[in-house]
Amino acid sequence: MKGRRYLRAGLFAVIAPCVLACAAQTVIYEKASRYNTIVVTEDSKGLRTLLFERGGARQSVVKPGDPDHLELSYARVAFVGLALCEEPRRVLVVGLGGGTLPTFLRKYYPNAAIDVAEIDPDVVDVAKRFFGFREDERMRAHVGDGRAFIESVRQPHYDIIFVDAYGAHNVPEHLTTREFLQAVRRAVVPSGVVVGNIWRPASNPLYASMIRTYQEAFDDLFILDVPGDVNNILLALPRKQRLTRSEFALAARKISAAKQFRFDLGDLVEHGFFHANEKNQDGHVLRDSDLRQPR
Repeated sequence: MKGRRYLRAGLFAVIAPCVLACAAQTVIYEKASRYNTIVVTEDSKGLRTLLFERGGARQSVVKPGDPDHLELSYARVAFVGLALCEEPRRVLVVGLGGGTLPTFLRKYYPNAAIDVAEIDPDVVDVAKRFFGFREDERMRAHVGDGRAFIESVRQPHYDIIFVDAYGAHNVPEHLTTREFLQAVRRAVVPSGVVVGNIWRPASNPLYASMIRTYQEAFDDLFILDVPGDVNNILLALPRKQRLTRSEFALAARKISAAKQFRFDLGDLVEHGFFHANEKNQDGHVLRDSDLRQPR
């Protein structure tokens, strides 16, 4: 079956450049969990990096004590999604990593309720011990499969959902299918937005099919390039929204100016913005039936 072969190829996607080869890193923690080999490194500047195998892709890079420091540019671009929803009151982040996204949001949206779904309890522990992630009355980490968490949400609830779950080599297969994205759509309010993080085609054989599947599940899709990295950020809407690059950049710039971010969201829109309003004919819709085995 074509879909099954294509999904299997995704298991061997080229990973992002090795952080250990790029800078002097000291391994300060390493543990084999049920899902990955969790590695934490620290460099001479105090930056801490989370990997899911030695020499693997950087999952998070954090400067402890400074939630404004977003070392990985994909995280800055992901926050462009804030320009496509009203002031968020309820946020969901699927995939914790080092806690970069929820920790930043907690600072700038102190009244928002933030849920984080993370399958690996050891990742939650490491995020707390080494990366400054903290739960409180408005920010909770839910240990368990992100898809199961989203499927438990029976009606529109979240203003913005970040889908940022990666294993060592790729997005978990069951988080790429139409059925999963339909559940995500049910969980986001009509005025909200879903922010997806995926690797570009050179590093991701499933790229075209992922785009096509998002297009099938949502009414509109915007794609942003991430400067200097191998990622694209997808902004999926449960509604049609006409928006030019200049209009979007203006709306994004207003958010970062009002919140006094260290970076300009408008510049990130202007760097690379594409309105994917026509179905991607190079890919096919990914379905649960294509998965190699039941979850």
